[in-house]
Amino acid sequence: MINEFEAWINEHGIAEVECLLSDMNGIVRGKVLPARKFLRSLEDNSLRIPSSVFLVTVTGEYPFADDNNTVVIDPDADLRPDFRTLCVAPGYRTPTAFVVVDAYKSNGIPLDLSPRQVLKRVLALYSEQGWKPVVAPEIEFYLTQVNADPDLPLSPPAGRSGRPETSPQPYGLEAITEFEDLIENIYEHAEIAGLQIDTLIHEAGAAQLEINFLHGDPITLSDQVVVFKRLVRQVALKHGVYATFMAKPMADQPGSAMHIHQSLVEIGTGKNLFVRDDGSDSPMFRHYIGGLQALLAQVTPLFAPNINSFRRMRPHHSAPINLECGYDNRSCGLRVPLSDPANRRLENRLPGADANPYLAMAASLACGYIGIMERIEPSIMVEGGNAYRRSRTLPRTLDEALDRLEKCTVIKNVLGEHFFEAFTMIKRVELDAFQDVISSWERNHLLLKV
Repeated sequence: MINEFEAWINEHGIAEVECLLSDMNGIVRGKVLPARKFLRSLEDNSLRIPSSVFLVTVTGEYPFADDNNTVVIDPDADLRPDFRTLCVAPGYRTPTAFVVVDAYKSNGIPLDLSPRQVLKRVLALYSEQGWKPVVAPEIEFYLTQVNADPDLPLSPPAGRSGRPETSPQPYGLEAITEFEDLIENIYEHAEIAGLQIDTLIHEAGAAQLEINFLHGDPITLSDQVVVFKRLVRQVALKHGVYATFMAKPMADQPGSAMHIHQSLVEIGTGKNLFVRDDGSDSPMFRHYIGGLQALLAQVTPLFAPNINSFRRMRPHHSAPINLECGYDNRSCGLRVPLSDPANRRLENRLPGADANPYLAMAASLACGYIGIMERIEPSIMVEGGNAYRRSRTLPRTLDEALDRLEKCTVIKNVLGEHFFEAFTMIKRVELDAFQDVISSWERNHLLLKV
């Protein structure tokens, strides 16, 4: 494998290598090494990073606790690059490569705090049954004016006409061409990095775009989402604007989602296990949906991880509020798209664009796996009705969501207790930090009135 890395680096004239890993919040962390030093580190197994990197909060702090040995002792984690993820990093002055790394303990056991390892753990359960999940994420994001003062609200940027969008432009082609140069630059960078992206559309929000990825392996697609976010932010900055994947960046605009299409195939034959031979839905498909309906509301922080995430999940804001399932019905949290039998799949519309892709996919697949194994029957499909009129079953706040998650022992057992405890601890620390902040709304409405 070392020879493969060296040959590829020499072929592409790479001078530096960025080793990428995703922390609990999906924030890219890692190391940048000169290419020769990177290759030496593979030879002598010296590529390491403090394991506490997986415990950093979104505010950049560590959740210290008396029994938190990972932070106090902070042992090194061995990093092993995944050669399949090696790609040219576009837009750098110095020829640079990206590579995603896996984290291991010194004894060679996968580090269970790593979100990538958590997803691998779930996929191993499927593999033991002879099944392979196939996913295709759709990720939305906004372009905004540069915002140097976080106390000020975000605003849509001006396009090439010199004017910002002031009204919704869903699927607007003229609206897309307002940012044609930036979008072409995104496609160019994605092609250089080998990302398998498909269609791009203008979404409902002002300067809100959506990119669809081609379907494939969950680990590969999670890696690509991580790299895609990094590239888009960099391209946007070069064009004098921001790109944000916040779930709800602007009060008067819809939120941004990361819808995940998912199906299940038989290893070896590639047969879609969600359909019978006659093309009808299989019992496995029903039970998969049943598992998501039974458990997704209990694991919401894994796909809605931030305070801001819950501002998106409101009625008629292009985001679901419950776990109803329907055929070709976008008011439902779970949607069965129109397709031929070979492409039968389920779309999970709950995750926000701010979610860690590894954890969002791990949560969805874990719930579906439990549904199949326990043969959980789904509720009756919504037939053409408005699911927003059904009762809300998703939590309204991160606080409520964490209360539910901490009681969900079945998911704790699937994802791993050590990871589970660390994740909830991080989210509690972030929630406490948010509670210390006095908002402009409070000053505006309470300062001189109450």
